Amino acid sequence: MKNLDLENEKISKLIKKFAIPCVISMIVAALYNIVDQIFIGWSDAGAFGNAATNIVYPFTVISLAFALLIGDGAASLFNLSLGAKDEVRTNKSIGNGFVLLIIVSAILTIIGLVFNKQILCLFGGNPKEIECYNYASEYIRIICYGLPFYIIGQGLNASIRSDGSPKYAMLATIVGAISNIILDPIFIFAFHMSVKGAAIATIIGQILTFIISILYFRKSKSFKINKASLKLDKQICAKIISLGLASLITQLAIVIIIAVANNLVEKYGYMTMASSGVDYGVVTPLAVIGICMKVFGIVLSIVIGVSLGGMPIIGYNMGAGNMKRVKEAVKYILITNFIIGLFALFVFEICPSFIINIFGSGNSKEYMEFANYCLRIFLGGIAFTCLIKSMSILLQSMGSSFKSTILALTRDVIFFVPAIILIATLSHSVVTMLWSAILADVLSFITGVILLKKEFSNIKKHREIC
Repeated sequence: MKNLDLENEKISKLIKKFAIPCVISMIVAALYNIVDQIFIGWSDAGAFGNAATNIVYPFTVISLAFALLIGDGAASLFNLSLGAKDEVRTNKSIGNGFVLLIIVSAILTIIGLVFNKQILCLFGGNPKEIECYNYASEYIRIICYGLPFYIIGQGLNASIRSDGSPKYAMLATIVGAISNIILDPIFIFAFHMSVKGAAIATIIGQILTFIISILYFRKSKSFKINKASLKLDKQICAKIISLGLASLITQLAIVIIIAVANNLVEKYGYMTMASSGVDYGVVTPLAVIGICMKVFGIVLSIVIGVSLGGMPIIGYNMGAGNMKRVKEAVKYILITNFIIGLFALFVFEICPSFIINIFGSGNSKEYMEFANYCLRIFLGGIAFTCLIKSMSILLQSMGSSFKSTILALTRDVIFFVPAIILIATLSHSVVTMLWSAILADVLSFITGVILLKKEFSNIKKHREIC
């Protein structure tokens, strides 16, 4: 950080320096799941395998949610402490965050191994769908063994990036992802291990990311890991959790969406008829919604990467009391992410079939029909979603964890969940229920604008009083 002038360097230049490696890291991290789904879609498991990974996916998102709760919270506190020139709190924010990541990863691993059957049922797994359920059961058991490496590796990424080493953070993620991409076809096709092979390839990639992330402690720039920094401090831990809460909520909201959607599909899939007169069933909607969520995740990973790239700049200047630069950074990030959202919307509306065919060919007419509906309707408000996610992270960077958490909740929990349940219950249709996403996007965007304006207004009043 000593080589970076966060107080005077041009905002656009700083954001690009932090955001580009961060975006690459986020995209690559998202590829862990999407690459599995692509190769599985082309394997003998086909739609059954894709549906199975969609059932397990929420649990991996829960793991990521807790990794980001600690990782982003520690990074936010680190930036604020660095800007305030508080060396002791700077070191403790990273040290305490590391210990919390170890504790959380151990707990989630035990839960996953002991309660995997209950977890599958919670997220739409039905033992009556024998082939799909068996694939899901096999996949989750293997994935659980890699959870400690995944959680710690992802959690440390934010701290490494905030320490002024975004390229190192990117390298840690890329090495793991490339390993996964190379090993997936080997295990799935060459060794004929199908879904099991995809899970093993994923774990190996996560271990590599973990090792590279841990090695960074030997070359950190602005913090030192020692016994004092590793000793848990109640106030530091509480602040880390408070600042990282929005990241947790953002990820858990995805879990809630998938869980609710999967269970509604199980209930109304056989009641919804395609234009051919054949019902969509359960496996087709499960597989397609899973693909849509992964594609959706790729776009959001870019948006989140841009937003997180601005976190060190915003946090540092907030700590230093330079609100002019904070506003400039916020404006730049929001405009950039809105453009990304508009481009994604254009792609989803113009060529949905092309996107779906990446995940396997030879799909039925009903499969492709539902896939087109899902991409065009369910992701129809993605430009607004990009702004909502961005504003939530920006509020978090400014130290307003409460507003950030509220905004993170509005789109996916407060608006989306009631809307999709109500629409599905009234229409008995897994197609009509997709419109709930656009409704939630519009209402949440309005909420985000209000919260962001209120935050700047409160900061201005506080500065005038001081």
